[in-house]
Amino acid sequence: MSAIQETDLKTKIKIATEAQPSISIITRFIQLLSSVRFGIILLILLAAACMIGMIIMQQSVEGFDKYFAELTPAQRLVYGSLGFFDIYHSWYFNFLLLTLSLNIVLSSIDRFPGAWKYISKKKLSASRQFILSQRQRETVEVKDESRASLAQRIASACRDLGWKATVTGKGNSNYIFAERGAWNRLGAYTVHVALLVIFLGFFMTANWGHTGQMPLAPGDSATEITQLSFHLDQVSQVTVPLPFKVTCTDIQQKLIERDGPINAMNTIDWLTRIKITDERGEHEGLVHMNAPLDYRGYRFFQASFVSTGNARSIMLSLTPQAGGQPIEVTIQRNGSTMLSDGTKIEYLNFYPDFTLQGSEPDTASEDYNKPAAQLEVTTPSGERKTVYAFAMELPEGAPVGAPFGGYKFKLASFERAAQAHILSVQHDPGRLPFYLGSAFLVLTLCSVFFFSHQRVWARIEQKEHGNFEVVMGGDTNRNKLGFEDKFKRLVEMIGARVDEEKQS
Repeated sequence: MSAIQETDLKTKIKIATEAQPSISIITRFIQLLSSVRFGIILLILLAAACMIGMIIMQQSVEGFDKYFAELTPAQRLVYGSLGFFDIYHSWYFNFLLLTLSLNIVLSSIDRFPGAWKYISKKKLSASRQFILSQRQRETVEVKDESRASLAQRIASACRDLGWKATVTGKGNSNYIFAERGAWNRLGAYTVHVALLVIFLGFFMTANWGHTGQMPLAPGDSATEITQLSFHLDQVSQVTVPLPFKVTCTDIQQKLIERDGPINAMNTIDWLTRIKITDERGEHEGLVHMNAPLDYRGYRFFQASFVSTGNARSIMLSLTPQAGGQPIEVTIQRNGSTMLSDGTKIEYLNFYPDFTLQGSEPDTASEDYNKPAAQLEVTTPSGERKTVYAFAMELPEGAPVGAPFGGYKFKLASFERAAQAHILSVQHDPGRLPFYLGSAFLVLTLCSVFFFSHQRVWARIEQKEHGNFEVVMGGDTNRNKLGFEDKFKRLVEMIGARVDEEKQS
């Protein structure tokens, strides 16, 4: 190689090198964030995190304390350190969610102009080479018809097939451009919007939502819920205040066997009647299985119940000591009644398996073995005493069950119910965005996959002897078999088919 050639080569290399501008780190970072591959990787990582959340019980789920107790110390430490017990609130899950959202936004901005050109700058004319390069293509020779009439006939045929046709002229050629569903090119971006709305709802719930439990018995009130808090391998309970007060007015248990035990296998439904008090006033509600109660963004579910037996109502048989027929009265839980002679009876408590612990009443088990009702009786003279009404006959001289106020008390019957119900209270601020985004996602996916952008070009050129040759071609972004059938019908509607190779 001569010195002159070597110098020319170095000059060309230098010019080529200088012609390529260096890409800054910020530009490369933005290109990475808007990359489709990077978005797919983020989506896979997010799906893996969700799978971990489904496999490993989360601390907000009922029964987590039992699940946690069954784990080995090593599992507790590892899962806790990695945040697996509350993965949807972990920093890395939120980071993945925010980064994926940013990727969707940037990739949409990067690719939207190209999709918008299909709508804003339609290709009304095309060269013969371009038309014959389409997936569906055909040439048709037409005789004894004017150029204008042929163009209008082709446009009319396109309209009959559901396409919107436009006729233009350029030089010695006429062009017919027909299309349908151009907005389908924007379908991917509407899907992106729906996903972002869903992510927004999930982010709102993860950061500002909470789920806790509220045990309630008739007469109890609560202004807060209790939820589990996890740190490494230690579990503790924290309280979350509510913007209102919840008062339980009644609980009811619908049993398969009315005289059976209070457990899940013997329960058809359990109902909790509550009263909610806030600055808006008082609102009554009912919570039972598969029928939650919604109020001010909070949802009340039936979670569980305390299986210790109790009585929703009791029926007492009062035998006058002076003689006469027994009197039957029914008292609701925490209620009272007044007899005709002025005696007041209050229903204080219920013991399914009565026993004495020292001098204090208690229950030996959860089952209805020796049911007894604790009452407070006030005589017309104002004398007050706690008495007990038993379902079974007591021996003479028993330390409890003695007559008082002129009556002997017996527990005739009672309606079985649980000691207390446990409500699960969920505050989900992102529920509405999630539902709206999901509905919008279904609609957009249907529009994307069940519709398509179909385009057809027809070029009319005059041949010898006054004949015209129509070169047609078209393609679609989806449903190619359906488009092929429509294109064949268009060719048949225009005229006789001529083999493409013979015309070239």
